[in-house]
Amino acid sequence: MGDRGAMEYISGFRRPELIGRVLEAIKEEAGKLDGTVTFMEVCGTHTMAIARFGIRSMLPENIRLISGPGCPVCVTPNPYIDRAIAISRLSDVIVATFGDMMRVPGSSSSLERERANGADVRVVYSTIDALQIARDNPFKKVVFLGVGFETTAPTVASAAKLAREEGLTNFYILSAHKTIPPAMEALGEAEDVNLDGFICPGHVSTIIGSRPYEPIARKHKLPCVIAGFEPLDILLAVWMLLRQVNEGRAEVEIEYSRVVKPEGNPKAVKVMMEVFEPCDSTWRGIGTIPGSGLKLREEFYEMDAEEAFDVEVEPTREHPGCICGQILRGVKEPTDCPLFGKVCTPRTPVGACMVSSEGTCAAYYKYGVG
Repeated sequence: MGDRGAMEYISGFRRPELIGRVLEAIKEEAGKLDGTVTFMEVCGTHTMAIARFGIRSMLPENIRLISGPGCPVCVTPNPYIDRAIAISRLSDVIVATFGDMMRVPGSSSSLERERANGADVRVVYSTIDALQIARDNPFKKVVFLGVGFETTAPTVASAAKLAREEGLTNFYILSAHKTIPPAMEALGEAEDVNLDGFICPGHVSTIIGSRPYEPIARKHKLPCVIAGFEPLDILLAVWMLLRQVNEGRAEVEIEYSRVVKPEGNPKAVKVMMEVFEPCDSTWRGIGTIPGSGLKLREEFYEMDAEEAFDVEVEPTREHPGCICGQILRGVKEPTDCPLFGKVCTPRTPVGACMVSSEGTCAAYYKYGVG
C-alpha cells in the first residue's frame, strides 16, 4: 500500500458520517445509564488520540474518559532514571536510549543534562541501532535503556539474542520493561480508582492478544475493549463498553480486529520470554506490582547492566508539587495540578507526564484539553 492508499485507508476511520452514526449509537446507550460511567484508556497513544481528536467533547456528559498508566516513560520511577544517570557518568560507557527518556527529570538531573556535561548519551530509534553502536565501539560498554511494555520488549529480547550470537561482550541492557495486565489488575483492586471499564491498548494487545485481560474482566466485573487509534476506533470501543455495562456483561472484546487476534503474536511472546522472566516492578504513582516487570533471565545475566555496573545511586527525591503519580492512577487530571502549564511545560517539564510524547500532561497541554 503506497502513501496515498494508506491515507485513504486511514481516512475511512475519520469519515464524519460514520462518526456521526456511532455518536448517535453512543447517545442511545448513554440514555439507558443510571448515572455516570468512567472508562480508562491504558495506552499513551490512545491518550494522545483522544486529546487530538477531541473525543471527550463529543461524548454525552455521563460518559467520562480518564487516562491510566499507559505511558512507559511516565511510569518508570526515579530510582531507575537515577541509576541510568549514574551509569552515564562512567567514562567507559555509552548510554543508548529512545528519545523520550532524555528529558525525564531524575532526582537531581536528567540524561539530557548529563550529555550537556560530557556524558556519552545517544538517542537511538531501535535496539538494532544500539547494537551497531556496540559493534562500532568495541572498547566501550554500551548500555541500552530497556523501557517499554510488551510492545518493545520482544525487540530488545531479539537484540540480546543477536548480541549473544555475534559474541558481543560490550552490550548491556538496563531493563525497566513492564507488563500491562498486572497494572490493570492493580487498578481494579485500588480503592481510590472507580472504573466501569477499560479501553485496552492496541499495540500491546497485538503482541499478547486478548486472553490475558479475561481474568481481570471476570474478577473485577470490568468490561474490556481493545481499540485501535483512529477516532472511529475509539468511539466504537466506547459504544461497545456501554453495551456491556447496560447488558450487565464484563467481557473482553476486540474492536481492533484488523490487527489484534485473541492469541496475539506467539512468536514475539516466545522470544520475549526466552530472554526475560517476570519480576516485581515499581510503577510511578502506583508502587510495586508483583510480577509486572521483566528482568533478564540467568542465561543473559552478563548483559544485565544493574548487576554489571557498581554505581552509587543518589537517594530518590520527588518534586513536592508534582502529581504525576495520581494522574497515572486516574484519580487526578493534569488540570488539577497547580504546576500544569505554569511551572511545568514541555519546555520546562517537572514531571515525566509532561515530557513523554505519550504523557497525559503533554496531551492536555498540546491540545488544550481541560
